[in-house]
Order: sequence, then structure tokens, then C-alpha cells
Amino acid sequence: QVQLVESGGGLVQAGGSLRLSCAASRSILSLNSMGWYRQAPGMQRELVVVITSGGTTNYADSVKGRFTISRDIAKKVINLQMNSLRPEDTATYYCNVVSAGGINYWGKGTLVTVSS
Repeated sequence: QVQLVESGGGLVQAGGSLRLSCAASRSILSLNSMGWYRQAPGMQRELVVVITSGGTTNYADSVKGRFTISRDIAKKVINLQMNSLRPEDTATYYCNVVSAGGINYWGKGTLVTVSS
């Protein structure tokens, strides 16, 4: 079992930045992958970025060059630095991890609102 708690969401103007954090209840060292997804109102949840245990990243085209994922293994935290935010980035952002056994765990989400 892994509990995930996101933080850092809020209201920001277009062009601004936010840093989301996801705190895990146990070590993230042995996880298969970690990532961030988002869901806008009336839309399906979509991948933002995923990072594998080996450090390979996969970003959605819409966020490439603007968002950066990082992880602090010692602190058991996964971060998402979001720069040059756009109104279309408005969504609830969810932290996701996949265990070595292939089980998905999700946080409850943090709301990001980007005003134009």
C-alpha cells in the first residue's frame, strides 16, 4: 500500500508558475514508475508526465518544455514544476505511482486554475 498526498495547487495567472508535490507514505525507490495526470472538467484523465524507475521520462506533447518532473527519493516526494502556465492547463492534477507488482496508486488530486 502507498498513500499519496498532493499539494501545491492554486490559482495563477497565465504565464506564471506552480510547483506541485506528491508525498508518498513509503519509499519510492522500488516503484516501477511515478507520474502526474490531470483531469479537466468534463474531460478524461490524461497523462502529463511519467518517470520510470530507470529515470526515463515521457511528457505529454502539450507540456513539453514547460513542465519538469523530479523526484527526491530520500524525502519520498515527487515534484512537478510547471512554468509558462496556460488557461488550458487548468485541471485537477493527480499523482500516480505503479508498484513493482503493477498496482496503481492515486492521490486525491490538487486543483490548478490558470486565469487568462
